[in-house]
Order: sequence, then C-alpha cells, then structure tokens
Amino acid sequence: MEGLLAAIGNTPLVRLTRLVEPGMADVWVKLEAANPTGSYKDRMALAMIEGAERSGRLEPGQPVVEYTGGSTGSSLAFVCAVKGYPLRIVTSDAFAVEKHRTMTAYGAELEIVSSPEGITPQLIPAMRARAAELAREIGGYQTDQFRNTDMVDGYRALGTEILDQLREPIDALCLYVGTSGCFLGVSQTLRSRDPDLHRVVVEPAESAVLSGGQPGTHRIEGGGIGAMPDLLSTDDFDEAIAVSTDEAFAMARGATRVEGLFSGPSTGANVTAALELARRLGEGKRVVTIQVDSGLKYLGGAVYQ
Repeated sequence: MEGLLAAIGNTPLVRLTRLVEPGMADVWVKLEAANPTGSYKDRMALAMIEGAERSGRLEPGQPVVEYTGGSTGSSLAFVCAVKGYPLRIVTSDAFAVEKHRTMTAYGAELEIVSSPEGITPQLIPAMRARAAELAREIGGYQTDQFRNTDMVDGYRALGTEILDQLREPIDALCLYVGTSGCFLGVSQTLRSRDPDLHRVVVEPAESAVLSGGQPGTHRIEGGGIGAMPDLLSTDDFDEAIAVSTDEAFAMARGATRVEGLFSGPSTGANVTAALELARRLGEGKRVVTIQVDSGLKYLGGAVYQ
C-alpha cells in the first residue's frame, strides 16, 4: 500500500468506564479518530478509489468528484493526494468549516451549496445532482458514496478488527447511519460470529425516517439524510434509535469531559444509543459502537462553543 495509506485501520477498541453505571452492559467504542484524517471515512475512501482502479472505472489522472458533508471529502482528499488524482467536492455551509479547510489543505477544490438552516431533506439531493452535473462537465469519475458498494467491502475490515480485539460475544451494535456502508460492512461481519447480534441504526430525532417518522432539519453531521439510504433495507437492521441534536451535542461534550472521548455529534448520538441499549440489556452483555471522528473537526461550531 502506498505511503501513508498504510496507516488506515487497526484502530484501538476501548471500554467506557465512567458513563456506564452499575448493572449496565459493557460499552465498547472503536476509536476511528486514530485514522490519518481523524475519521472512519478513510476506510471507505480508500476502498472506493481502489475498487474503481481495479475495475477500470477510474483512469490515471482522471478527476474524482463527490458530494459530501466533509468527512468523506477529507478522506477522499487524503487518498487522492497520495494517489495523484485531482478532486472536486460539492459540499455545504451546513457542515463544519474545519472539514472544508481539511479538504482544501489536501488539495481538493470545493463548491459550496448554501443551506444556513442546517441539514434539510433537500440538501443531499441537491448536492448529489450538482456533483453529477459537475462530473459530466469535467469528465470526472463519481465515487457517489451513497450508491457505492465498494465502501461496504472497505468497512468489513473494521468488523474483523472488532472480532479480533473483542473475543467475547457481542450482543448489540449501534451506529449512526449516513451512507449505511459502515453499518452494513460491520454488522454483516459481526453476525458471522454472533448470529443473534442485535443490529441498531441511529438517526436524528428531528428526521427519524428509519423509525417511520417524517424527514426534517437537524445538525448531526454525517447522516440523517431524510430518506432511506440507497444500500440499506429494513431487513438489514433490527431497531432504530432516534437521538435529538441537543442530546447528541450534550453527549459529545459529556463524553469528552468524563471519558476523554473527544468527538463530534454523530459519536454523541452513537454513545447515547449505546448507553440506552446497555441499560436495557443489563450486566454481562456487550454493546459495540464507534467513535466516528475527532472533536477537532467541530471546535469552531456549536458543539464546543
């Protein structure tokens, strides 16, 4: 593997010790902020680019185009920088400015769609449409993360790492869902050993579509697109837990101060759902979730102000 791309993966798995109360199940968190750009999206970016290279869909030096809230864009910018592909990103001012700056630091060119009210049901479709138009204009290759099956394969290694690190039975997995690639890759891998694994998707309470609610506006970056993700079906999960923006923000801050788990609101949503499951399952059981990314990406926004 080329240069710093070899640093992707093999991240630590740790057990929460202070947020978990007596009588609750253990909660284990995979620290994906240990990846090179501070996000689990490094795994999917590498898988999407290398999958396209192997199949011949991506030619040497061809521009790559993606629509993204930022973490996928940062990871793609990193991978494309190492591999020598120009990258064009369609993003929005609804997402953290630190993510925009990370993408440009790696050399990506950004086009920003205005959405000052936050992540609305219309935002991702608008970004997707503009990315498709841009790809046609410049002859670019669209990674098209929400429809890309290569990313699911990229996340299977994350599941294998969890199985290698936690050799005891896993009772539940809960993950905030964006593209659903991480949820699918990890849950399918964990079920290969633990067929009774309880699979839980996490979503914003303000846009709880997976729970059967209506799409709405929220500020938990990384998911809650206002529709069922293209690759996900109701057969792929057993339960949906909705977490409000306020709860996710508060847990991100609380987990930082109490456990030292420094992250953003999507991880806050993950931990909130994991603790709910841990209370329900009780002592002697195990819940696994993921630290999506580093809190460094959110210092300029509302989470830590």
